Amino acid sequence: MRTSYAWYVVFVLLIAQMFSFLDRMIMGLLVGPIRQTFEISDTQFSLLAGLAFSLFYAAMGLPLARIADHGNRRNLIAVGIAVWSFMTAMCGLAKGYWSLFAARVGVGVGEATLGPAAYSMITDYFPKQVLARALSIYMVGVTLGSGLAYMLGGAVVSYVDHMEQLAVPILGDLEGWQLTFFIVGLPGLLVSLLVAATVREPERAGASISDAYIPLGDVVRYILERKRAYGGHILGVSIFIMIVYALNLWGPTYFIRTFEYSRPEAGWVFGLIMILAGTAGLLLAGAVADRLMSRGIQDAYPKVILFSMIGMTPCAVALGFMNNDIVAIVFMCLAIFFSAFQGGISGGTLQLMTPNRMRGQVMALYLL
Repeated sequence: MRTSYAWYVVFVLLIAQMFSFLDRMIMGLLVGPIRQTFEISDTQFSLLAGLAFSLFYAAMGLPLARIADHGNRRNLIAVGIAVWSFMTAMCGLAKGYWSLFAARVGVGVGEATLGPAAYSMITDYFPKQVLARALSIYMVGVTLGSGLAYMLGGAVVSYVDHMEQLAVPILGDLEGWQLTFFIVGLPGLLVSLLVAATVREPERAGASISDAYIPLGDVVRYILERKRAYGGHILGVSIFIMIVYALNLWGPTYFIRTFEYSRPEAGWVFGLIMILAGTAGLLLAGAVADRLMSRGIQDAYPKVILFSMIGMTPCAVALGFMNNDIVAIVFMCLAIFFSAFQGGISGGTLQLMTPNRMRGQVMALYLL
């Protein structure tokens, strides 16, 4: 298959990943309006933004990944994009806390299709020598999607915040924050069509007809026989990711509450940090990991991830002691820069460790 087409597929999956995080992270700018509408606490909001999404994202990831390992990954991704985009728009119809919670669950179920299938497809499209760069470029969708969620979302929220309730035909009266979900969610349906129409399912490298279906028990045994390798990597990165997601979700609110930024100001500042510092971290990590791999360093990916953990930790801790917004922006840039290193290669490590027909399931276990 032509290299140019393989990179085109990465670009399309990048767009899908971008919309995934755009829909996922828009909640970070809607803390105030949603709390005010439903009269809920920070903890209840965190359950909406975190648990409602992640619990079902993780739980549905396992059966969906099994479909990815034995079926058509392209079709699974296309359907998943349509589901999460539709459910994001449905968040805008929520009339109460639990209806919004249910819609967020739907977003998580839809987005559970992308990670395992996309990682598996890209690993089949590229040789090891450039795989880290391909996966890191795909994960640029995370920084672009998150950044755009905050930048565009901040502008949209600022605009709709000053509007009275909108009387929309059929839908009834909508508040400004509800309209935001429609604006960011519905365009994803076009991305679903783009994937279905232009992306081809690649041949599974290293997979034969005899292993076209691997029983779940064999997958479990394979992982348990290598539990120290899988467990150490997944547990370590999971602890790291807790800090990464805390930075991503609460970053704008940090600037709003600590330095009295307006929501649009916080959105633009943190959005630019995500796009510039986050993208730089992803691309540098991919290039360094590929360079080390080409020199025969087989554990190149974990080494780069360890370096990012060491670099990010003091920067994240320092944010709790800032009293100057410019200095805080510098440390936030450094924290996001180092946090992004793991973006593509943490999942890439598992792809290199795992047989083809198990990759999606192992990736889903990692996401869980």
